[in-house]
Amino acid sequence: MKKNMKSIGLGILGGALPLVVFFMLNSNGINSDTTSNNKTIEETNAPVSKVNFVPSQIDEKLDFTKASEESVHSVVHVKTKVVQSYVQRDPFLEFFYGPGAGRERKQYGSGSGSGVIITEDGYIVTNNHVIQNASEIQVTLNNNTTFDAEIIGTDPSTDIAVLKINKTGLRAMPIANSDDVKVGQWVLAVGNPFNLNSTVTAGIVSAKARNINIIGSQNKEIIPIESFIQTDAAVNPGNSGGALINTQGQLIGINTAIASQTGNYAGYSFAVPSRLVTKITNDLIDYGMVQRGFLGVQIQEITQDLINDKDLEDSKGIYIVGVNEGSGADKAKIKEGDVILKVGSKAINSTAELQEAIGRRRPGDIVTLTIRREGKIMTKDVLLKNIEGNTELTSKAELEKHSALGATFVELTNKEKKELNIEHGVKISSITTGKLRANGLTKGIIITKINNEDVKSVEQLTSYLKRKDKKGVLLEVMSESGQKDYVGFGL
Repeated sequence: MKKNMKSIGLGILGGALPLVVFFMLNSNGINSDTTSNNKTIEETNAPVSKVNFVPSQIDEKLDFTKASEESVHSVVHVKTKVVQSYVQRDPFLEFFYGPGAGRERKQYGSGSGSGVIITEDGYIVTNNHVIQNASEIQVTLNNNTTFDAEIIGTDPSTDIAVLKINKTGLRAMPIANSDDVKVGQWVLAVGNPFNLNSTVTAGIVSAKARNINIIGSQNKEIIPIESFIQTDAAVNPGNSGGALINTQGQLIGINTAIASQTGNYAGYSFAVPSRLVTKITNDLIDYGMVQRGFLGVQIQEITQDLINDKDLEDSKGIYIVGVNEGSGADKAKIKEGDVILKVGSKAINSTAELQEAIGRRRPGDIVTLTIRREGKIMTKDVLLKNIEGNTELTSKAELEKHSALGATFVELTNKEKKELNIEHGVKISSITTGKLRANGLTKGIIITKINNEDVKSVEQLTSYLKRKDKKGVLLEVMSESGQKDYVGFGL
């Protein structure tokens, strides 16, 4: 019996001993790993913080609801009707009335875009290309009320136009300083793509001062000013003229163009910056036309090849390749080879930045240029002049007295009359697309007679060319060298 009890005791002890050893080894291993890990943390002093998945301040900054709700009431839907007339040549009529005779035909079309209310009494900014050639313009507010609109003024150089509707108490959109816009910040595009009213899309600012050579691509007479804010907010046909806003609901640009192979959004959209928009709209409202100042220089962006060729210090600034005689830059003794580093306090590193900085100013304004010349930094005060070479501000009504059929005229000086041995006549000071240019007239041509009547003043000539009761005119013209000729055309 004792022998059996001894065997059972040895068996229990033999079974329990491995179990005790197992627990001891397992406990030591855990403690060893823990100690090792704690030691590693203490030695590296790695910062430790808790992960918080609760909505934070970042989420609040990315909340676009308030900006969207406010902005849609300041963005309108612009609808246009276009009637274009053309002459269909008719051999029968040409037999009796000469080449070009035919029957007048009309083509009808329509278009749509967006606009932004900028004053409570009905002024609206949009794109020039939205309302170009329109015979009728209607503006629909966010509450679906519709108004007829009139064109206050247009500026093809920036693709900006101003409309006016007969309505007060409107919600004008607050305007921010586009200079404060940063690459990478969130922005919203508000407009009416594909006639989908009050559409809001979001993106970030991808770049600033972008020149894409789209303005004036179809009309070489336009002097383009491009300094776009580039975004990746979705913009499509119908968004043109709509608002690009920041997350506070303030206007920072007017959506104008997209870069696309299909005509629809492909990831890149472009807006005219608000500071330039403000200057253009103020001019159009106050004068009916843009008061544009010019430095009077030809410029080139600095490349590595130019650095090597001209031995320049670095790529900063804009290189001056020429100075117009008699211009503000010429009077300020700006020279070919100078590098413009700043306009005022704004650093300049691209053509677009320089165009925007000067485009915000008017003739008669003085700008301070910081330039580098042969390694020396200096400043020059430049008086901006208009395209006519003076500093006068001219209203649209005043300009119309001196212009007709795409040309602007000035009186001849006594010296010019004496040199040409004539007693009367007016000179073409500038000319754009129109009937006069189409018939071969150019800047500098002198008009001495119209339908055998002596031309003695600019207003006499322009009023005659604008008469509706005249079917055609015959002009006696003279070149600056004194050669006489005759030009006839229909009005």
